[in-house]
Amino acid sequence: MRSRLICLLALLFALPAVAERKHSVGEYDVHYIAFNSGFLQPDIAAAAGLVRSKTQGVVNLSVLKSGKPTAAQVSGTVKNLLGQDYPLDFKQLKEGDQAIYYLAQFPFGSRETLRFNLNVQPAGAPAINFDFSQEFFPDE
Repeated sequence: MRSRLICLLALLFALPAVAERKHSVGEYDVHYIAFNSGFLQPDIAAAAGLVRSKTQGVVNLSVLKSGKPTAAQVSGTVKNLLGQDYPLDFKQLKEGDQAIYYLAQFPFGSRETLRFNLNVQPAGAPAINFDFSQEFFPDE
């Protein structure tokens, strides 16, 4: 089941270059994606400890140093247009030396644009802070 999760997460990062979401600072690249948790298959969600719901999102990121996975401390918040903040509690998912993912869930109530503020602290390096916005739609 774990390998199926890793395959799913790899597929999420295998989007066309046009859709790639990446923030780069020096030799570090932070790849990230946010999506509705209802898109996950039940067994994949369970293996990752995620809740499937039409009003729950997932933010997934990985940190690469010169193209290789690296550990980091990851924190952040998500804010709706009304200014309501929700802290993101990231958990690490590791696949040997091949991949390290950081996952956090967050609620959303209706069709809305959410603003994410992320703080990524790679081991032994300065913090990388960045924001991004994304629109979410509850599953019908």
